[in-house]
Amino acid sequence: MKQNILKNGIFSVAMASAFAFTACTGDLDVTPIDPNLDTPENVLTSIETYNQLLAKCYSALSVSSPDGESGTPDIKSIDGGFGQYLRALFNLQELPTDEAVMNWNDGTIKDLHGLSWATNDGFVTAAYGRIFYQIGLCNEVMRRIDASAFASDAKMQQYRAEARCLRGLSYYHAIDMFGNVPFLDENSEVGGSSPSQISRTDLFAWLTQDLEETADQLPADPEKYRAGKGLAYMLLAKLYLNAEVYTGTANYAKCAEYCGKIIDLGYTLESSGDFFKMFCADNDQLLGKGHELIFSVYQDHLNTQAYGGTSYIINGACGGQADYAADFGLGGSGWAGIRVSEEVYWKFQSYDIRNRFYLTNAEATEVITDLGDFEKGGMSQLKFTNLKANGTILSDANSFADTDFPMFRLGDVYLMLAECQVVGGANVSVNGHDGLWFFNQIRSRAGLNTLSSVTKRDIIDERNRELLWECHRRSDLVRFGLLTSESELWAFKGMNSNIGTPHGVDSHFNLYPIPSSDLMANSNLKQNAGY
Repeated sequence: MKQNILKNGIFSVAMASAFAFTACTGDLDVTPIDPNLDTPENVLTSIETYNQLLAKCYSALSVSSPDGESGTPDIKSIDGGFGQYLRALFNLQELPTDEAVMNWNDGTIKDLHGLSWATNDGFVTAAYGRIFYQIGLCNEVMRRIDASAFASDAKMQQYRAEARCLRGLSYYHAIDMFGNVPFLDENSEVGGSSPSQISRTDLFAWLTQDLEETADQLPADPEKYRAGKGLAYMLLAKLYLNAEVYTGTANYAKCAEYCGKIIDLGYTLESSGDFFKMFCADNDQLLGKGHELIFSVYQDHLNTQAYGGTSYIINGACGGQADYAADFGLGGSGWAGIRVSEEVYWKFQSYDIRNRFYLTNAEATEVITDLGDFEKGGMSQLKFTNLKANGTILSDANSFADTDFPMFRLGDVYLMLAECQVVGGANVSVNGHDGLWFFNQIRSRAGLNTLSSVTKRDIIDERNRELLWECHRRSDLVRFGLLTSESELWAFKGMNSNIGTPHGVDSHFNLYPIPSSDLMANSNLKQNAGY
């Protein structure tokens, strides 16, 4: 079993919210985790207490509440289940794409795959609220450190850099999914006037500079689960990979530069035999230098119980003909909700080691005949499981997952280098290798033949196979001009029911709306075009 790091400092939440954080957005009613705790002036009396304070910035990625899966959520107005950070991210990055089809009828959930959401959509609002709650947490930690008598201490400066980098992670999600957003940093007045809106272009400029400065202050080899140079470089690579989407001007050369910096840190691609170990219950063994996982979000079946994260992904895929224990390592019965479109399944060769799907029903086919019934056609995946690397189940397994979520890993870096060369025309040379070499390393590991030349289509399809359900697909399709296009169709695209045929949709769905509740609360905000 994993070490219970909840008791060892970084994930201790004993003093994480001794004060109320001011929401970045006017409509979010944000409360402290424990209003009975003492004031920060009486609690933050040593450097270690600031380490514990920083813990909230990490744990808020894993759970919606410090009180467990049924506790009071951090944000009163947002359901603690689908409002959990990773679950909200998965919903918005995967459900509108070919990688995930949802058969549940929770609220407007089918509108996500139907690319037909409105400005008051609860799932969009949940993701938006979580992102800006996280930004607010990180800003407050930075303020507290700056005001501390220990502020100049080297450890304190590292804690500050970690909070700053985690803020960058959430601002990356904000710029990618919402575009022109409210802006607050650690210098903004607490409890002051409503935040102003920053343009996507200006946020890109601020964020890239902020992360470049932050990277210099972070360790090259951080403790497990903590932010280091690898996370900062990865965020910069992602920003520059999508620079044309965010600013109108491509910058693949800078993306390749930061991909090279990540490789130089000493991360290593896992072998074919270890590929699926990155998505199992003890995948923390593959986190850090010498391994492939660059930054993971901690998950523990006892100490981070939540209806989100990998518990959501694994339980959502589990149902029908699956064996809950033998196939998924679950002590529960699974939730039977998430499948992939047949178009994704057809992209996998039978001998591709990543081809680990199962028919949801013994009599089903890969073609989905009913969007609303898990067992009426379609494939689910066995990529993420709660089994240990040796294939055994946890002795005290329950319905919550121990599998950490791999936010960023080196396989993505290799594919970004290939894209920089093939799509962006960048001169890629990292340790004597070009983009094609890195692309073929991914294919070879999967058991596929190498290619002597690579097309744009090859790049997007390989990203589809390699990064399935890792919360990159929507961004990739937007960057390749395929999310809303009629030239790229998949099962139930543009549909929220079985009625009609898949179709392209208006291009404004390449970006999510600013939730209507926040527009009403903050007169400084303007809605994204098309809504």
